[in-house]
Amino acid sequence: MAYSFKNSKDRTYYLHRKETTLKNGRTQTIYFFAKEVKDGALDAVPDGYKVSESRNGLPVLKKTA
Repeated sequence: MAYSFKNSKDRTYYLHRKETTLKNGRTQTIYFFAKEVKDGALDAVPDGYKVSESRNGLPVLKKTA
């Protein structure tokens, strides 16, 4: 079951992860929220991160201090 976040506008978003390769050959992990469950959906928020909501209601993954 994918991790879901319901924002203040009562819309549900699902957390995903994608591995991408940069121009210099290094791989980087990208976390993002989508309205539908797709490939790469995560079951939980990764360690060291928390979910917050931006001004316009979109969920954002932030590193914890």
